[in-house]
Amino acid sequence: MTYNDWIGTVGVGLVVIAYFLNTMSWIPENGKLFFILNTVGGALSCYAALLINFIPFVVLEAIWTIVSLYGLVTVRPVKAA
Repeated sequence: MTYNDWIGTVGVGLVVIAYFLNTMSWIPENGKLFFILNTVGGALSCYAALLINFIPFVVLEAIWTIVSLYGLVTVRPVKAA
């Protein structure tokens, strides 16, 4: 595997892990870990797409990263029941 393959695989893997953990209700959809995994995963995927010059995926992952970063910055602490 090449450098961009590794970066892209790790990035997509983090996004999939976030989705899986949320789907299984192991992490909250508005929790910091969810947004961190999506932000880092999206950024790595965006970088990998940029390395191979695949612009549609660059745009998709850049938006994914920006939205996830916004969620991370604006997340409020979850109140315990």
